[in-house]
Amino acid sequence: MLIDFAMYIALGLALGALGGLFGIGGGLIAIPVLGLWFGLDQQIAQGTALVMAVPNVFLALYRYNQRNKIDLRQALPLVGMSFCFAWLGAMLAVGVEGYLIRWGFVVFLLCVTLYNLIKLYSSPTQAVNASRYGWVAYGVLGAVAGTTGGLFGVGGAVVAAPVLTSLFGTTQVMAQGLSLALAAPSTGVTLLTYAVHDEVNWLMGVPLAIGGLLSISWGVKVAHALPERMLRGLYCAFLLLCAGLLAIKA
Repeated sequence: MLIDFAMYIALGLALGALGGLFGIGGGLIAIPVLGLWFGLDQQIAQGTALVMAVPNVFLALYRYNQRNKIDLRQALPLVGMSFCFAWLGAMLAVGVEGYLIRWGFVVFLLCVTLYNLIKLYSSPTQAVNASRYGWVAYGVLGAVAGTTGGLFGVGGAVVAAPVLTSLFGTTQVMAQGLSLALAAPSTGVTLLTYAVHDEVNWLMGVPLAIGGLLSISWGVKVAHALPERMLRGLYCAFLLLCAGLLAIKA
């Protein structure tokens, strides 16, 4: 039991650092790892990953805000709509077959990766500090991201970050900070929904969360030190890795 606890903490350390680096709280990579390494069903893997993701997202959000203040005018509509729609996505996720969620997740990650790659190698969008769009546009993005976050257990940050950089004109670091703001409350309501439906392994999730909390600040520090283009490229490679691991499990 003690060996298992230590192993989960060590795994949480690695996942937390990746979560801080890419602004996703570590949950995205945790899901395929828990499915492949520990044989968890898709919904339980997503619910257990959320135990780690929720505190990690809040800590990463705090660290990002320390380095780059998050504009509340942009964050509030993202947060509000994401919170509402995350519950709908989570309710859908716990009611369908696990293999459908898994393959849907694979296709979703591949689409997001393709979108990121197109933007990475196309003409760069000029970074801005002010909002290009009003609260309605941010609200729509929050609704879409919240739904996918609830469905796949990743808090919507995977959707929000590339849209914010390409359409809203933010830098990658700014987008990851706003994505964390969006993910913070929505991951909480998603975790609650999964827990109510007994789709969480708390004995694994809690030590994963402890490990993640110890390392996520390292990832945030590295993210702010990397060149913009390199960070985006690493993010694409990370998404492909997650999709590949999920496909192997499927």
